[in-house]
Amino acid sequence: MEIKIGLPAGSLQESTIKMFKKAGWSISLGSRAYVPKIDDPELVARFIRAQEIPRYVESGKLDFGLTGADWVAENNADVVEVARLVYAKRTRSILKWVLAVPNDSKIKSVKDLEGKKIATEVVNITAKYLKANGVKADVEFSWGATEAKPPELVDAVVEITETGSSLRANNLRIIDTIMESSTVIIVNKQSWKNKDIRKKAEAIAMLLQGALEAETKVGLKMNLPKAKLKKIMSELPALKMPTVSSLADPEWVAIEVIIDESVVRSIIPLLKEHGAEGIIEYPLNKVVY
Repeated sequence: MEIKIGLPAGSLQESTIKMFKKAGWSISLGSRAYVPKIDDPELVARFIRAQEIPRYVESGKLDFGLTGADWVAENNADVVEVARLVYAKRTRSILKWVLAVPNDSKIKSVKDLEGKKIATEVVNITAKYLKANGVKADVEFSWGATEAKPPELVDAVVEITETGSSLRANNLRIIDTIMESSTVIIVNKQSWKNKDIRKKAEAIAMLLQGALEAETKVGLKMNLPKAKLKKIMSELPALKMPTVSSLADPEWVAIEVIIDESVVRSIIPLLKEHGAEGIIEYPLNKVVY
């Protein structure tokens, strides 16, 4: 069985390859950069612009793919959404399509855009937003460098932002958020009816979600005086649901737990104060609930 999968080219390509690696699939690029090799005989992968993946999945050219929820909406694609994956080029954050204007613009809200000109890559999403707000404005497609167009070429932009730094650098201020978006796994409706393709898509979704979940967590192992176990559990709520094992010395136990990496720096010193020994911190590839 050959299952065709579309992967996002461009800014998400490198992070997608890394995410698949953690999930268990190795993707390598040969001389044909858009036709990668993947160490799974069932999968035939293609790197394609995320904007195009929804229509290729909808038409059946691809069985499933990873793209943005925004591009599914922009293409009005009739597909099955299997899972959402929160990862981006720089951070694990939700991306936002925002309405922005120059800092010195008199435009304060969407209502002030009546009769104005807006540049954006998401023409359909923007048009629906304006219609919902009862505003008529001229929406033009932007091929890039959208933030640089106001105020000489357009009055406002609808642009995607991860950190907002590019907007600020171009002296733009946000006046509204039009939609939030994250990466989604989508499947062709006919392919979804095939139990083998469905099973494969669900397995990939589960393992990719597990890989992303593991990025913010670490494992901790340690030995601890048995008499201190209850006290530590009450004082350190981050150590919930630990695995506790007996040691040769009945006065000691071994603990293993998965916790948020952000709290490790404060927890390890406290564990040491309570008599913990042999504390080991280790990275994780996947956390599947």
